[in-house]
Amino acid sequence: MKIIENLWQVGGEGLTAPGDATVYLLRLGDRAALIDAGCGPGHRQLVENIHLCLPSGVKISHLLLTHCHFDHAGGAGALRDQFGCRIAAHAADAAYLETGDSEVTAASWYGSHMEPLVIDRKLTGPSETITIGSGQIQALHCPGHSPGSLVFTVEMAGKTVLFGQDVHGPLHPSLLSHRESYMQSLRLMLSLNADILCEGHFGVIRGKEAVRRFIRSYLAD
Repeated sequence: MKIIENLWQVGGEGLTAPGDATVYLLRLGDRAALIDAGCGPGHRQLVENIHLCLPSGVKISHLLLTHCHFDHAGGAGALRDQFGCRIAAHAADAAYLETGDSEVTAASWYGSHMEPLVIDRKLTGPSETITIGSGQIQALHCPGHSPGSLVFTVEMAGKTVLFGQDVHGPLHPSLLSHRESYMQSLRLMLSLNADILCEGHFGVIRGKEAVRRFIRSYLAD
């Protein structure tokens, strides 16, 4: 599903396997990046969807994980094997991915287990810049839903695009969620004044006011 020029939704409910969070693909010149990976069983369909969008000469150089949960990260290893991309995640969540912790990653919620996953780039600061092809993606630490939750922003087609997976939560002790941090992260997302929100389970929300209204609804909760 094309969102704007050089940005597509390629995975998620109805596109790949049931249970998959949304997977986004963006192209910046001769390189591309994936945002999240789904659970894994939909890998073949996900790869087909990617090939439908990208010209053959464009290489996927990065897989950016918003957080460690299985519906977002379970398929990451297969995508690295397929495309040779580097996997990036925040260090606070990387620990649970690399040890294959099926409780904190919520793999057990899906009747599955998390295979240990090596993270190639562990982000540690409140904000880091990732260069991909001819462009840059900003990674912002937004803990709360998980300790190492990230959001990513990019300027495309004159618009600020926010990849804010799981803005809606949930918060749960087994996920090591933290309510105060979550509320602070929501306020940070509001301050980004995004034109488009690409969310993890609610799809694409367009327009500054619609994005603000969506985020504020969880602040109110």
